[in-house]
Amino acid sequence: MEAYTEADQNILYNKVQVTLEKAKTNPITEIKKKKSLEEIRFLDAVAIEKFTDKLNYYKQIPLKPSSLDILQINVGYLCNQICNHCHVNAGPSRRELMSIATMKNCLNAIDIGGFHTVDLTGGAPEIHPDFKWFVEEISKRNVKIIVRSNLTILTFHEDYSYLPEFFKEHKIEVIASMPCYTLENVDKQRGEGVFEASIKGLKILNALGYGKENTDLSLHLVYNPVGASLPGSQEGLEKDYKRMLKQNFEIDFNSLYTITNMPISRFLNDLKSQNKVAHYMHLLVDNFNLAAVENVMCRTTISVRWDGTIFDCDFNQMLHLPVADKNVRNIKDFNSEKLLNRNIVLKNHCYGCTAGAGSSCQGTIS
Repeated sequence: MEAYTEADQNILYNKVQVTLEKAKTNPITEIKKKKSLEEIRFLDAVAIEKFTDKLNYYKQIPLKPSSLDILQINVGYLCNQICNHCHVNAGPSRRELMSIATMKNCLNAIDIGGFHTVDLTGGAPEIHPDFKWFVEEISKRNVKIIVRSNLTILTFHEDYSYLPEFFKEHKIEVIASMPCYTLENVDKQRGEGVFEASIKGLKILNALGYGKENTDLSLHLVYNPVGASLPGSQEGLEKDYKRMLKQNFEIDFNSLYTITNMPISRFLNDLKSQNKVAHYMHLLVDNFNLAAVENVMCRTTISVRWDGTIFDCDFNQMLHLPVADKNVRNIKDFNSEKLLNRNIVLKNHCYGCTAGAGSSCQGTIS
């Protein structure tokens, strides 16, 4: 099976190009905010216990940051894929892309904020027309750079063929979504042909030294369940992934991160269509893990939307829940002291990061 037929790939590429031409002009509309508010209210109605009540019981309210280590920057929601679990609702028709002016404000925050890591995400962040310039500018700072890659972008079109060598040149840490090591499960969640394209991308990265022992080129994979269930043991899954990918494709990688599907956006719609929202929320609540609260991403990270708005995490970003302090809600107003002293905004979707072993975009789970 081919990753994509050439005709399909060209059609998708042309859709992306058309969107690129119209991008950077799509405001956050009241309709989008209203939809997010409806999602929040919906989760309030089906949850057994409010997340804030749960933390209050354990005397964890207010939840505060422990540090400002990671600046996560979502450069836009444009993507060459449409995945069923995507909490960003990314796809080829999304027009939101970060401006150069906002990127420069992010660079200023890196200069004065004391971050040790810059985490670039999207959509497919590599599609952004200013991605190369932005990475080169970040590379001049003494920070680690992470790129959240869907892997298929590496072979999507010749316009992006420079990416693997570019990643290597700037010693970028690649974190790539790989929901399973079988074709059937990956294509079911992420679209037909995605598994084959992902394998090709992994082989290209391996050939450059990514994921290999005794190199400084880190390649990590991310697993999330296909349906309304919690991920299994990270250690066990990692062993399975390494065995199967090596055995079947001669592919190596460093670590596997497990992430719980967040009950928002596209995944929430999928749950609704199966009448499984209440079941899934009960599952999250029943598996609440107090120890996981220590490692939730919002305690060490701030998330910047494509328009510069600051959030506690990228899940809050999707629900239009900016940081509580109105004086630092945009990256142009960055103030590390105020952001360190903020109260983290919490809603019931936060159960997704504290269920079972815990979950975060960084993969640092307990």
